Amino acid sequence: MIVGNRGRAAVTDDAPFRTELVGLLPRLRRFALTLTRDPADGDDLVQMTCERAILRMAQWREGTRLDSWLYTMMRNLWTSEIRKRRVRVGQGQVEAAEAGELSNPVGPADHVYGNELIAIVMALPEGMSATLLLVSIEGHSYKEAAEILDIPIGTVMSRMSKARQLMKERLAQAGGMAET
Repeated sequence: MIVGNRGRAAVTDDAPFRTELVGLLPRLRRFALTLTRDPADGDDLVQMTCERAILRMAQWREGTRLDSWLYTMMRNLWTSEIRKRRVRVGQGQVEAAEAGELSNPVGPADHVYGNELIAIVMALPEGMSATLLLVSIEGHSYKEAAEILDIPIGTVMSRMSKARQLMKERLAQAGGMAET
């Protein structure tokens, strides 16, 4: 396939790229939900990320982690979207609690451990939940998570420590509530 970029053409075989991209869709959706805290916005964000990735495929360096590249792109797209929304609605900073909640919270009849765990992770402050997802679930190193989130590695370490502590506390509370 020939990909044009302002007069420059590059011949690429995009089949491996697209195959890997499709394989990453569940992980991209999970990260998008962590950022947006809304399934519809998350799906839109995944679509925008995939469209941009395909358009900018020639910019991706083979031999680097495609998932890291996509997560960074997704974070940047979401940051831009938040800025657009602030301008549209005329509000200043949007608090994480106001950014959105789980549209399908765990109810008393839904004491399935996996659902409880997801709800607890989603209830963490936005920065903590994204950091926890990248490091603990997606398997990124602290350094990679810092690059994806565009924050210092010390902030990643601090967020991970606080997130783990909050998770312990909330899991203990959920366990106590589930038994009663």
